[in-house]
Amino acid sequence: MASLGLNKVTTGGKFAIGAVLVVATAILYYFMFYSDLTESIDRARSEEQSLRHELADARQAEFSFQHDLAELAERQQRQNEMSKILPVSTEYPAFLSAIQGVANVSGVNLTAWAPQPEVIEKFYARVPMRLDLEGRYHQIAKFFYGVGQLDRIINMENITMSNPRVVDKETVVKVSTLATAFRALAADEPSKGKGPQGGKP
Repeated sequence: MASLGLNKVTTGGKFAIGAVLVVATAILYYFMFYSDLTESIDRARSEEQSLRHELADARQAEFSFQHDLAELAERQQRQNEMSKILPVSTEYPAFLSAIQGVANVSGVNLTAWAPQPEVIEKFYARVPMRLDLEGRYHQIAKFFYGVGQLDRIINMENITMSNPRVVDKETVVKVSTLATAFRALAADEPSKGKGPQGGKP
């Protein structure tokens, strides 16, 4: 019966019905599939953009962290170098060990040593130590030169030579000097520092 009814429709009517069906199908497809797909694509693009921003921020944070890490390592290296030159503690054993090492290399005999009381200055403290040495002239000169090459700053002051005598056709002298090292002051620095008792190596 339906086919008989469709047969009665003109060709133009058939085209019109076909067009209506196509439009209806397109509208149905748009609302059921295309709109949801478009929204999913838009959400994905938005998430991608957000992730790109987060990635850029993370890379910037990593760059800043690496920069700060390198700066910290550089500061620590500078601090270590400064600690050798100007330590924060008196370090009498290290002070004496350095002097003894130079004496051994230069051939000088370190006969006695006596740490003196520290002298507090405005930004640093003087760490003096009385030394008695014995050796040939060129050995004494080599000793003073070697002390000047140490990492820690050490001044040699009040140098006196005495009791020259000839040993194996060379003159040996006794030398008394004040070796003064330095150290940095702490924030709660006392008004006066004291060193250990003197002695002989």
